Amino acid sequence: MNRSLFDELRVHMDQLRRSEQKVARFVLRHPEEVILMRITDLASEAQVSEPTVIRFCRAMNMAGFQEFKLKLAQMMAKGSQYAQFSVNDGESVAAFSHGIFDSTIDTLAQVRDRLDNDALGQAIAALVVANRVEFYGYGASGIVAADAQHKFFRLQIQSAAHSDPHMQTMSAATLKAGDVVVAISQTGRTRALVSSAKTAVKAGATVIGLCPSDSPLSREVTLTLPVDVQEDTEIYIPMTSRIAHLLTIDVLAVGVAKNRGPQISGQLKAIKKSLGALRVSGNGPN
Repeated sequence: MNRSLFDELRVHMDQLRRSEQKVARFVLRHPEEVILMRITDLASEAQVSEPTVIRFCRAMNMAGFQEFKLKLAQMMAKGSQYAQFSVNDGESVAAFSHGIFDSTIDTLAQVRDRLDNDALGQAIAALVVANRVEFYGYGASGIVAADAQHKFFRLQIQSAAHSDPHMQTMSAATLKAGDVVVAISQTGRTRALVSSAKTAVKAGATVIGLCPSDSPLSREVTLTLPVDVQEDTEIYIPMTSRIAHLLTIDVLAVGVAKNRGPQISGQLKAIKKSLGALRVSGNGPN
């Protein structure tokens, strides 16, 4: 497999039966434990039957549980897993806090290494000459969209952020050639966002997708910046993926600033100076 086993799990998750998804989620949360388990142990922990575990392995294109454990062990040995943290009863603050940090650092390194520099360059080039830049996102991705709008506003680019489906629909319908949309999604499967992206493309805008590769959204946008993060959102809200999206936005913003030349530095200094009156005086950082 060219992709890591966890990537394969993400891709196949929606295609699995509900009982098989229980197995997949247990594997994502406890990969190191699964390597040492018998099939009866995994079935018991995931609260499914042993035949379900076998069906899960075959759905992942493997002959059986032993082959699955071998692939999982090989992936863990290479350090290529997305270390999905889990919180267990009785776990100390230090243990779960370190787990969250370690998981995030590992995932960000994976996202960094998989970003296509040519695609980043194309996205930056489109943003530099854009007449108007709109950021679309829902939920946690809506927060990322708002942060992105703030960054591009500081670069004196006409921009807006929309996390309401009606506003996104109206925005997309009024776009034209020379406008850019950045559509942000942790799953790439939000129906309203996919619809807005299609509308924006039809209107002539360039649509950049920050979303998983091979997702419905990635197939509708003009250009995809793949952010493939395996994250257990059944219990937790998106966390690591949100940080990956924020960093990717930072890369785009810095790229745009560099392309706009030295004059942008003076503009940013003027903005910072104007904010001085709003801060309490002191010797600390601004």
